[in-house]
Amino acid sequence: MKTWQKIAIGAGSVVVLSSIVGFTVYQSHKNVVTVQTGKAQRQDLASMVTASGEIRPKTYVNIGANAFGKITNLYVKEGQRVKQGQMLAQIENVQPEADMDAMKASLEAARTDAVAAEAALNTADADLNRAKSDAERSDLDWARAQGLYKAALISKSDFDSGRAAHQTAVAGLAQAQARVAQAKAQKDSADRRVGQADANVVHAADVLKKTTYQAPFDGVITNLPVREGETVVIGIQNAPGSTMMTLADMSIITAEVRVDETDIVNVELGQSAEVTIDAIPKKKFHAVVTQIGDNAIVRSTGVSTSQQITGTQEAKDFKVVVTLKDPPDDLRPGLSATAKITTATRSNVLSVPIQALTVRTAEDLVPKSEKGSVQAAPPQKVSPAAGKEEIQGVFVLRNHKAEFVAVETGIAGTTDIEVLKGLNDGDEIVTGSYKVLRTLRPGSSVKVDNSAPKKQDDDASAESS
Repeated sequence: MKTWQKIAIGAGSVVVLSSIVGFTVYQSHKNVVTVQTGKAQRQDLASMVTASGEIRPKTYVNIGANAFGKITNLYVKEGQRVKQGQMLAQIENVQPEADMDAMKASLEAARTDAVAAEAALNTADADLNRAKSDAERSDLDWARAQGLYKAALISKSDFDSGRAAHQTAVAGLAQAQARVAQAKAQKDSADRRVGQADANVVHAADVLKKTTYQAPFDGVITNLPVREGETVVIGIQNAPGSTMMTLADMSIITAEVRVDETDIVNVELGQSAEVTIDAIPKKKFHAVVTQIGDNAIVRSTGVSTSQQITGTQEAKDFKVVVTLKDPPDDLRPGLSATAKITTATRSNVLSVPIQALTVRTAEDLVPKSEKGSVQAAPPQKVSPAAGKEEIQGVFVLRNHKAEFVAVETGIAGTTDIEVLKGLNDGDEIVTGSYKVLRTLRPGSSVKVDNSAPKKQDDDASAESS
């Protein structure tokens, strides 16, 4: 065979071999999916609930007008610290003071009348005692006169005189008894007038007292919407009265936040929290949950569901109060705040990135070409969908293939979630991209590329969350 023929045959063989190799490589990479991966590893996890709200003092009171009148003196300014019992404001009190003086005078007059009534009763008692003595002497004289008359020792006229004297003494005793009863009645009436006058004085004193306002406790004047010279009114039915000022006890500061109804079941009293305040950036304050509301609040209206007649399908929140442990002195009520409440903690637990979790139906678990090759933990039912059971799990890399493994999860941290069953420490799992996890089939061949994900994949992942 000539040399050129050998060269041609060799070249042809190389071309054919190269074609076969290229075709084989092409076929082997035709169904390969590029994925990002991570490791199932042990770490400490903390589950948190985030809610927003505002700073509020634990104790505060709106001091409203207790009487109608013009403000004659304001002794405080907004932001001023006051002590318990300190004078805050004064409303004009000319008429209340005059009424108070009149009621006191009436009380003194009633007391004088009561003294006079008591003296009259004493006089009546003395007259009654004298009448009793006269009646007793008259009884003796009358009995003696009757005896003498029977013995014919006195005349008929003396007998008649003795009987008349006896009847007069008896009548005098009855009259004295009646005067005593009358004096007692007058004394009771005078005592009651004293009680009435005393009650009128208490009423007038209360009216007068309501023209002055004192601090009920130590605190800070956080709101002062009125000025000297303004007229304030007392509230009546369906018409609130004037609010003169708000006094807050700033020694105990809370953050009142609203927690979504899906998270409230995990919040308990005594749980720790971190509070951030918009007005004080880059600083966190330690807090503890001290109050959990029982009634849901409609998010759009802020009205409690217990105050609504009809039901609603709108989103609802629950009020949660966390008390700050180390509040700064310059905090003011109403500042916007965000609380991160730690609802659960786990130490050294197996976890995977949250984005690695995906859901497949029972029909999707077995690849069409490799039935029975998927090794999975007992399925965990998440929710029914279209009459098909859905299983929560992750894709594990085994022999360059993505095998779906059902998992049972626990608490979720910020970026990772606890795995209770289904994985081992160190298992390599598929974490992205989001688009790949949505369409990845069990048993698919994969290629690992843990470089930075494409921007569109990040955007898709953000939209899904």
